[in-house]
Amino acid sequence: MVRLENWTPLEIDPVGIGGPEELVQRLSELGPRELTGLLAEEKALVFRGFDVTAESLSAVLAQLLPNRSGQDAGACGRTVDAVFRTETGRPETTVWPYHKMSAAHAWPTRLAMYCDTAPLTGGESMVVDAEGWLAALDPALRERLLPGVRYVRYFHDGSGIGESWQGAFGTDRREQVELFLDGTGDEWVWKADGGIQVSRVLPATVRHPITGSEVWFNQIHRWHPAGSGPREVLWRMLPEEQLPWNATFADGSAIPGHTVTEICGRGIATAVDIPWNRGDLMLLDNVSLAHGRRPFTGARRICVAMSN
Repeated sequence: MVRLENWTPLEIDPVGIGGPEELVQRLSELGPRELTGLLAEEKALVFRGFDVTAESLSAVLAQLLPNRSGQDAGACGRTVDAVFRTETGRPETTVWPYHKMSAAHAWPTRLAMYCDTAPLTGGESMVVDAEGWLAALDPALRERLLPGVRYVRYFHDGSGIGESWQGAFGTDRREQVELFLDGTGDEWVWKADGGIQVSRVLPATVRHPITGSEVWFNQIHRWHPAGSGPREVLWRMLPEEQLPWNATFADGSAIPGHTVTEICGRGIATAVDIPWNRGDLMLLDNVSLAHGRRPFTGARRICVAMSN
């Protein structure tokens, strides 16, 4: 197995007046161009000890995410102003590392994660170097995935497991659904049972826009039943073509469950845990790094903003 040198984030602590005021000043002095280069080199920056609050978060994000929409972000946790709270459902489970929106046609290049409430125990963010993840995979699998990954959604006709197409598209007229899908570039087909299957093929790897490094960048293990926790039960209950979510090879052939297990294992083996304290902030390169979450107890409130 090929392994790269273990990666760790760059941690930045106060050296002057402290508080969010120092952080804003230092980021302003650094400037957006230098920050872009530093993030490309380090992949993640963790700011500790600056005591960032929900009220001061907006000023910090204005420096970290200059292209973020909604510059005057309100309190942490609101879904307005481009700041939203991460889901805390099933705290006893692990959220496997993934790249935000890597199953979409476009994705953010930067994520800012802010700790408003630290968990009692656990709850670390797991980050995985995507270049190392790719290098750790079987070369035969990498070759098989050269044409890409097919992400498949199935929407039933009002009765079934998962979401109906009427609810998903906000209409009961097929022609409106077809008009919308034609504009997305996705493939679609109406099924004999009245449902619709929608799919798209996206790359399994991408090149980092600054460094040029090839990295693992997909959500096979989040869409495939073998890697999606409770949805694995659906795999045993439903025909494959009626699974609400699925991932296949680009030609539509099935990805074996053991392959998905191997993908998860190779990624998690190199994960670096980032513990959280109230007021901590992390700027993450969403292309270089995948991120997930360890199980936790107590309350855990992590707020996220993103930009290109």
